[in-house]
Amino acid sequence: MDAEHAEHAGQVGSGTPREVAQEAVAAASRRLAEEGLLVGTAGNVSLVLDGPTGTEVAITPTGMVLAEARAEDVAVVDLDGVHLAGPLAATSELDLHLTVLRERGGAVVHTHSVVATALSLVVDELPCVHYQQLSIGGAVRVAPFAVFGTPELAASVHEAMSGKQAAILAHHGTVAAGATLAKAVENALLLEWAADLYHRARAIGEPRELSEAQQVAVIEAALARGYGSTRPAEG
Repeated sequence: MDAEHAEHAGQVGSGTPREVAQEAVAAASRRLAEEGLLVGTAGNVSLVLDGPTGTEVAITPTGMVLAEARAEDVAVVDLDGVHLAGPLAATSELDLHLTVLRERGGAVVHTHSVVATALSLVVDELPCVHYQQLSIGGAVRVAPFAVFGTPELAASVHEAMSGKQAAILAHHGTVAAGATLAKAVENALLLEWAADLYHRARAIGEPRELSEAQQVAVIEAALARGYGSTRPAEG
């Protein structure tokens, strides 16, 4: 992880690449706990980095209270899951994280966010009801239930995230990915916001989904205007 990515993750960016990544993962865990997406020990965060052994992954350890996450407790593994650093074993969802990270790199956030998880009990997909969902791929699929920590769950998530930046896990939670840890956190927060929006609308009536033509129009407008990026003011 370079200095720019560390800065975007809210870090000072000092120390070795491993130390910077461990602090970034701990800080992201604390923030997501503050936002209510991680509760107690439920949920996990990971980030790819260039370490002394090559490509490595900093990842939250199993059993850690995420609101109290400390950099020194964050585990470091390779892409085969071999433990490289940290006093604690990696999360039980290691296989899920590595399955996503081997293909995409970047970072992964797995939460037990309430509204998205509630929707997983009654729908097979969160429709694209707001244009901001397009940044995570539009409609969000619900991955069929599989027991936590199993290869079956990892495979289910991998399929549900095809062409997407996020997925909902039936009876379980959510997964969001991003090129940076800051983006993965943003995508996790956006998914829960969109789920809440859909939930509120459905309490009133049947929510209207954005049509394919409307989605294309939004994408074209965003590209033309540089939507979501800062730019100098015109004098």
